[in-house]
Amino acid sequence: MAEIFSELSENIRQKLSLLAITTPTPVQNEVIPKILSGENLLFQSETGTGKTFAYLLPLLEKIEKENDHQKIRVIVIAPTFELASQINSACKSVTDRKTALFIGGAPIKRQIETLKEKPEVVIGTAARIVELIRLKKLKVDGLIAAVFDETDRLVKKEAIADTSDFRECLPAGTQIIACTATLNKQTKIFFADAKNIVMPPEDVLRKRITHWAIYAESRDKIDTLRKFLYAENPTKALIFTSRADQVENIYSKLSYKKIQCAALHAKTDKQKRKAAIDRFRSGKEKILITSDLAARGLDIPDISHIIQMDFPADEDFFIHRSGRTARAGKSGINLVIGDAYEMRQFAALEKKLGIIVYPKEIRNGKVSSCSIDEE
Repeated sequence: MAEIFSELSENIRQKLSLLAITTPTPVQNEVIPKILSGENLLFQSETGTGKTFAYLLPLLEKIEKENDHQKIRVIVIAPTFELASQINSACKSVTDRKTALFIGGAPIKRQIETLKEKPEVVIGTAARIVELIRLKKLKVDGLIAAVFDETDRLVKKEAIADTSDFRECLPAGTQIIACTATLNKQTKIFFADAKNIVMPPEDVLRKRITHWAIYAESRDKIDTLRKFLYAENPTKALIFTSRADQVENIYSKLSYKKIQCAALHAKTDKQKRKAAIDRFRSGKEKILITSDLAARGLDIPDISHIIQMDFPADEDFFIHRSGRTARAGKSGINLVIGDAYEMRQFAALEKKLGIIVYPKEIRNGKVSSCSIDEE
């Protein structure tokens, strides 16, 4: 194991080996020692660079060394149920310590019962965790650290009140750790007392992701998508659209054409959302259709293709969408199926981000290169 992992307990190292993780990523090399030393930290690193283990491993190491296992020692908050669930799964993969997942919309009585099992790591959404703290069911007197994952989302207008309430509940001296893929001014202000670490870009967007563009009028987009899926036969494809109703539309039309797929958006029932992600993660479904809000922060291995059915208004959304592929050192394809206006937007972003976009078309059942003039 690499030197930085040698500072971790034998138990954690063994579990990392089972996950075939033997070498720390650059962000883990930079962050783990600082968290072990107790620093308040706000760190930025691109999607797919190992941020979750960068904070989980040193915090679990601190817990492993303790004898008192009756109190909650670490709380991690995330902006969505899916991300919280994903972090919980990652945590369970590297420790035998008890963890608990608390999210809004789930029965609070059952969550209160779970607290009686004395979890040491709690992961969830800020509003539900604050509710449990105020009900005096979740006690924070033993807390050593609080983690804010995807902080750019946590400090947005619609979420910052819950995030602030959570922070106000923390005991004095709690180590504060925050991480994000895109660092904005509001995040820096909210975590003004934390040391900033901005990792040099690994340039995943340019070096490991191949960007394709296929022109299609709005009315033809889903049919173009269907033809593309037949032609390309992706190992695992994540399809993005901005609107929840369009998620259902794409799902129904692909299903009608006997293309097996799963779908989720922010309004989908949480159990159905979890089931859809689990089927996609396991490979039972090769295609997942989703909205931006539902898929933010998803870390699912072996996604070969990202397909964007519209062009996002926010540049960060484009980066986060694209970053669901080419994770953990792998490569991937990011396709935008767009009309004339969206192709112009894509061309402008191509220049801004310094990426190369390859125009494609579907000809004789195959994905072929085409010139911009041909379009």
